[in-house]
Amino acid sequence: MNKTFKYMAMGCAALLVASCNDFLDREPKSDITPQAYFTSEADLAAYTINQYTFNSVNPGSYGISTFGDDNGTDNQAAMGASSFWAPGTWLVGQDASQSNNSWGSAWNFSRIRQINYFFDQVMPKYKAGQISGNATNIKHYIGEAYVIRAYDYFTVLKTIGDAPIVTTALPDDKSTLIEASKREPSYKVARYIMNSLDTAITYLSETGPGGKNRVTKDVAYLLRSRVALYEGTWLKHHKGTAFVPGGPGWPGRAEDVQGFDIDSEINYFLTECMKSAKVVGDKLVNNLVENTDSKEGFDKNLNELNPYYGMFCNPDMDKYSEVLMWRGYNLSENVSHNIQMQLIRNGGGTGWTRGLVNSFLMRNGLPIYAAGSGYNPEWEKEGVKATLQNRDSRIQQFTKKDGDVEFYTYSGEESYWDPTWMVRGASETKMVTGFALKKGKYYSPDMESLHNKGNTGSVVFRGTEALLNYMEACYESTGRIDATADQYWRALRTRAKVDPDYTKTIAATNMQEEAKWDWGAYSHGKLVDPTLYNIRRERRDEFIGEGFRWDDLRRWRACDQINGYQIEGLRFWGSIYENTMVDDKGNNYVKVDVEGGTGNISSKEISGDYIHPYQVSKKNNNVFDGYHFTPAHYLSPIPQAVFRQTATGDQTDLTTSNVYQNPGWPLVAGQGPTEVK
Repeated sequence: MNKTFKYMAMGCAALLVASCNDFLDREPKSDITPQAYFTSEADLAAYTINQYTFNSVNPGSYGISTFGDDNGTDNQAAMGASSFWAPGTWLVGQDASQSNNSWGSAWNFSRIRQINYFFDQVMPKYKAGQISGNATNIKHYIGEAYVIRAYDYFTVLKTIGDAPIVTTALPDDKSTLIEASKREPSYKVARYIMNSLDTAITYLSETGPGGKNRVTKDVAYLLRSRVALYEGTWLKHHKGTAFVPGGPGWPGRAEDVQGFDIDSEINYFLTECMKSAKVVGDKLVNNLVENTDSKEGFDKNLNELNPYYGMFCNPDMDKYSEVLMWRGYNLSENVSHNIQMQLIRNGGGTGWTRGLVNSFLMRNGLPIYAAGSGYNPEWEKEGVKATLQNRDSRIQQFTKKDGDVEFYTYSGEESYWDPTWMVRGASETKMVTGFALKKGKYYSPDMESLHNKGNTGSVVFRGTEALLNYMEACYESTGRIDATADQYWRALRTRAKVDPDYTKTIAATNMQEEAKWDWGAYSHGKLVDPTLYNIRRERRDEFIGEGFRWDDLRRWRACDQINGYQIEGLRFWGSIYENTMVDDKGNNYVKVDVEGGTGNISSKEISGDYIHPYQVSKKNNNVFDGYHFTPAHYLSPIPQAVFRQTATGDQTDLTTSNVYQNPGWPLVAGQGPTEVK
């Protein structure tokens, strides 16, 4: 934002007062007269950008921020395990501000309320012609508001499923708020989101004011395809359970699903996904960002050697065709982040899993276990670089390897990757699995003084998603790969330096082998067919470190089979690394102490040759025996206060609330879930 927008945003903030989170909405209070505020193009521009909630690196962020959003999945591991994988440790919260899980609050409508307030104030003025400024821009900012509300509602949908649908800022009246708290079936919420995006598209410009730093029409199309794919595959793979409207044990009301046909809804959402995705995909399929396959993304003079690499860390992302929207930072205005400290100098407190690494094909298009692939398991003894040789370019580009440059100094000297971070460091610095992230890492000499010096851009929407959304929706709905999906798939593989003939991969796929490392090999506890699996593989491998994995696993219902799963890293014991972990004085960094809890690596006796990050210590460790799953965790619990505030009478009988709890979760705070069949 420029300075004018900053001042206007402060004025917007004065319009809003935080409400009690136990209710959906309270009318925003204000000392500024709304009638005098929402009267100009600048007012609308400032208000909407102040409500941007899209996932991106926040200024001042420490750790690796959005590049760690896949922690806790089969893709990526942090120092500590998520409570998601230890049934009984994720508990119902007391109120909406509390959560002991990384998904955050399960009942928060504050941003939706603020956008509803925008519509309440703006739309009457807009229709009456009372807003001054450029007419096209005014329409565009109204379109932005529709996208913001759709995005926030999609977050609610993913978190709790069925949800209230509120389209206006409600008055501060208890009975009104209680009535509005009634949850609607998830498919109705998803349709509402998509209808909002349809409206947004009619208002938005192809390229609006602010360029790629603000919402555009293609962003709305891409988000629409994302929502449709999510709901369509959720309904398909959770069909026959309490997690879909009208399913056995579903806690909603029968009258809310009268006339509901789940198969028709699945078809509707998947078809709409294809329509929206194709709008964006057709523009990009022959214009993907080039992958030059160079060893490093930049040289010491910051000349870009590989645009595909640079797309995830360049301070200016406008030039990349695939980037539909990005967030910029400016050191001169003290708008920066801190993620480069970990991405460049250490392990960032995270790491790719061995399962993720094993999912990447050889360049000849064959899985690593297939006859003729050329892969040799003995390479694992020789380190990361050897392990990744002849593989899909994406895992090579985005993983730190022996001999890689960590950063360039002001004098032009090169500092090389330091593998000792496997066994030293804390939650923000350790190389947890040995496979350290390189995606998002920049090389600027300014990074020698790294704290709060990060000005690399943050991708918010990448159009490549449209290609993958279309491919999956096409096969899920029709059981085949049509000409468009074929074109999209071959383009992605060609860019990744993999044989574009995906049928060759499908024919060589052994689902029993894939199931060892990839939860996406399953839906509802059963192996999927090789074609669908390889579509999922492509999505997994293209989106590493971009925060899609949690959502994908949940909508695929790909966690049912998880019972004692151990997260693994690279081969440590018996590899070149075992005897080289020493400091400048020759002291060994490696310490094994499983029982005492002071060690820094898993023992060979317990974990075998590979790093097991969650078998380093038995102390205060709920996942030492592996990840376990309970179906209730597919959705977050509604906090107890919601039931108390919406109950009848003296509000002590929570069962009288017009809000129902999600499957498997109790009404009372501090309790864990029960089994859901």
